[in-house]
Amino acid sequence: MKVFLSVLAETKLLKLTEYLLENWSLSTRDKFISKLTEKIKQISIQPDSCPKSSEFENLYKCVVTKQTTFY
Repeated sequence: MKVFLSVLAETKLLKLTEYLLENWSLSTRDKFISKLTEKIKQISIQPDSCPKSSEFENLYKCVVTKQTTFY
């Protein structure tokens, strides 16, 4: 399955990574990016490993951390 980010998602991701770097650390930012990358790989290979939306076909909810979820 192909996974892509909308323009809005890309903008928010950039802001989030900047926030992590400015307010936490390079290590924290890198760990988050690593988790996100792994989740994207996971859902592209096994989309059913994340809950499927009941409203939209081919839309899945994937939790990266307690604070971050992508669809």
